[in-house]
Amino acid sequence: MKKRRAIEEIGISFLDVICCGFGAIILLLMITKIVAPSVLEATTIDLEGQVASKRDAVFEIRGQVETLTRQLSDKERDFDKELLQLAKLQQQTSDVLSKFEATQDVADEQLIEEAEMARAKQSLTDEMERLLGMNFKRSSQTIGGITVDSEHIIFVIDNSGSMYNYAWSAVIRKLQETLNIYPNVKGIQVLNDNGAYLFPRYARTWMSDSPALRKSIINKLRNWDAFSNSSPVEGIEEAVTTFYDPDKKISIYVFGDDFQGTSIERVVDTIDQINVADAEGTRRVRIHAVGFPVLFQGRRHPPSVYRFSALMRELTYRNNGTFVGLPYIK
Repeated sequence: MKKRRAIEEIGISFLDVICCGFGAIILLLMITKIVAPSVLEATTIDLEGQVASKRDAVFEIRGQVETLTRQLSDKERDFDKELLQLAKLQQQTSDVLSKFEATQDVADEQLIEEAEMARAKQSLTDEMERLLGMNFKRSSQTIGGITVDSEHIIFVIDNSGSMYNYAWSAVIRKLQETLNIYPNVKGIQVLNDNGAYLFPRYARTWMSDSPALRKSIINKLRNWDAFSNSSPVEGIEEAVTTFYDPDKKISIYVFGDDFQGTSIERVVDTIDQINVADAEGTRRVRIHAVGFPVLFQGRRHPPSVYRFSALMRELTYRNNGTFVGLPYIK
């Protein structure tokens, strides 16, 4: 009897231990299930809130960017308009300055011409006495301020369309007047502005003066159709290069209305190298010029008109001549 009881006590204690262990495990499982879902749910809710906040911030930034982009586009358009307006104002300013400079050039030319004509009065030289005669008398010592002391004369005449169509009768009349102040010379020659000779048969040589020759020059001029580029440079260079002679007194008369070239300095320097001055600064070839105001008759005056005046003024000044600008054509 005592032996059976011992076995029962051991069995009951073992069962108690086992039950307690299972109970502890169940308690652990219950604690874990309750706490874990609560933490995960709070974390999920917090992250979704942050995502929503970031999304709203992104939308707000995009809206600000679009607003700034529109403002920038408006500013750029306004800036382009201001640039266009500034360009127009600069062009208007340039036009006004150009007109002012052109007017100033004309005024300066007139003042210089008046001064040159006032200084051009001179007594009759021995050479003029030989050419014109001891008893020759006239109301002034010069013709329009032009010195008359040469024994060889050359005419360089612009026969372009503007001159031929609108001033040709005046050209012929001025040529006759010029010939009249030289009643007796040793040689005459006539070229156009391009260097073409009125009488090709006598090109590059002097034609002996005579009443018949003078009449032939006038008759030939009436229908002269040689090519012209409306620039006197080639004709002047041909005349000086071909006929320059340190032993002869030569006068060149340039008749024209405009200069189509671009470099006045090049022309002046070229003539300086050919028409060399002596120790006293006197050049053997005088260059005179007569400007015909053909292109001043319209409303718009091309720049070539002012270039012609500037070129002739400088050439005549450097080469002991006179530039006369006609006030009108009659």
